[in-house]
Formats: sequence, structure tokens, C-alpha cells
Amino acid sequence: MAVAKRKTKADERANPAELLKYYRDMLLIRRFEEKAGQMYGMGLIGGFCHLYIGQEAVVVGMQAAIEQGDSVITSYRDHGHMLACGMDPRGVMAELTGRRGGYSRGKGGSMHMFSKEKGFFGGHGIVGAQVPLGTGLAFAHQYSGRPNVSLTYFGDGAVNQGQVGEALNMAALWKLPVVYVIENNRYGMGTAIERISANTELYRRGEAYGIPGEAVDGMNVLTVKEVGEKAVAHAKAGKGPYILEMKTYRYRGHSMSDPAKYRSKEEVEKMRSQHDPIDQLAKYLIDEGHADEGALKKIDREVKDIVTDAAEFAQNSPEPDPSELWTDVLIET
Repeated sequence: MAVAKRKTKADERANPAELLKYYRDMLLIRRFEEKAGQMYGMGLIGGFCHLYIGQEAVVVGMQAAIEQGDSVITSYRDHGHMLACGMDPRGVMAELTGRRGGYSRGKGGSMHMFSKEKGFFGGHGIVGAQVPLGTGLAFAHQYSGRPNVSLTYFGDGAVNQGQVGEALNMAALWKLPVVYVIENNRYGMGTAIERISANTELYRRGEAYGIPGEAVDGMNVLTVKEVGEKAVAHAKAGKGPYILEMKTYRYRGHSMSDPAKYRSKEEVEKMRSQHDPIDQLAKYLIDEGHADEGALKKIDREVKDIVTDAAEFAQNSPEPDPSELWTDVLIET
């Protein structure tokens, strides 16, 4: 188990109940993704499937920094974001398996689920395409006079896309309430960040537009929450966008079809053993006397039951009727 890091201001403010919630939320994402990987291997999930294992602290910490009414949008590695937003694991798993009980009635799959009620505006399969959309969500908040922020997630593989720079310029020009969260897991598909970016300090990508940014330990949920609150407060105060580069790591390949031969087993094991976000928080909870191993094991059992139930619900949910091909295609005004 990893050595807990030094205390932050967020450590001092977080109460035991909040800490246990962060632990449970991260564990739910981990166990859900592990089950999704198993079901993909069984042929129950088709198409593409990008798992979030290893990056749980980013979305759980950022979700703790926002409030109801704020919006979230991300790319295709999106199951963790859905669960962190409070979307039903049953509906998420049913969508992954292409069933009627899914959030998009079985027609969207892994990359195209939405929940307006939970403020989640989708995972998007086109690299970088969600960045101007997330900027548009921020514009909608500002235009409508709502005191909300848009969390717009994208990866290190998307930072060099042209529409990202265009969106940053517009957001800075109009001082839009958007926090850009770059999930830098070090590899865009199979290419290391050093091979595709002349400047690997991704938090500085907004300097040309006057957008402040900082790098964050994305493997520590309390650090993410602390810096996330700062960035959200900046955006909501009318000061414009903020960039957070989350230094994180994915344990699995880019997608389920990726054998990940471009990195060594030793590299992955080092990250798992020294920086795992769930292990770090577990050790902190025990060391600070907020929980014992029995309590954490109980949470693990509860989470496993939720994931097992979601998998069973998905498999028992019927497939969409062929007539569904013609529904939800256009909106009539």
C-alpha cells in the first residue's frame, strides 16, 4: 500500500464522512470498470471500451468541488465521470451492453451517454470535440445569468487539436465560467506525451490567452479537491477560465483492444504500488483513525454488490426494438 502524502488544507477541512464518501466513490468506479472489462472479454460489450482504472481521484475530487447546476462534459473515457455525477450504475452498464435500460436506450454505447438531470453532457468519441461544447455550456451559464461552471475534461492526446486552442481563446475573450481539466495520463493512445508535444507543461497551454493554470497530483483525491475548489471559485467569480493539468495514470491500455506494449510492466507496477489513489486514501483513513480495515472491507462488499446488481440488470434488460432506430434522431421545434 502506498505511503500517504503530506496533509493539505483539504485534509484539514474534510470530515470523516466526506473522506469515506470519496473512498466509496473511487472504489465504485474501480470495481465497475473491472466488471466492464470482464464483460467486454465475454462479448457482452461491443465496440470500443475505454476504462478509467487508475484515474479515479481526478473525477471524484473535481466532483466534490462543484455543486448542483454545474455541468460536466468529457471524452470517451467516461464511465467514471458518469458514476461520479451520480448516474445509476444499472443504467450505465445497460447502455454499455446495448440494452433498453441504458441511458441512451441501448443506442449510444460506451461513448454516448447523457444525463441532463445529473448535469452530464456526454462522453464524446471525436478527440477534442467536447472542448468547444464544454465552452458552449459555460457560455450558456453566463448568458442565462446562472452562477454555475462548466467542467470540461480532455486528455493529453487532445491538447494539440485545433479546436482546443480556438475554444481557449473564446473562453478567455468572454471570461466564460469554465474549468478545463486536462487528464494527463502520459499516453495519447500509445504515444508518450514527450513524443507529441513540444512543451509538456500542459497547464501552460492557456498562457497566450491569459488563462491561469497549474499542475496537480491527480492521484490524490484531496489534493484534486483543494485545487479544484480554487479553480471553480475563480471561474464563478467572473474571472474567466482556469486550466488544471491532472498528473494521473491509467493502468490498462488505451482501450480494451490495446495490449499496451509501449510501456513496461515495471512502470505500471510502480504507479500501482506507490501512487494508487484508493490505496493512498485507505491508508490515510486508517492512520488518522477515521476507519479500520473492517469498515473499508464492508464498503468494498457493498460496492461489489452494486456492481453485480448492475451487471445482472444489464444482462436481463431486453435489447432495443428495431423501431428505436427512428427515435431521438431529430428535435422538432
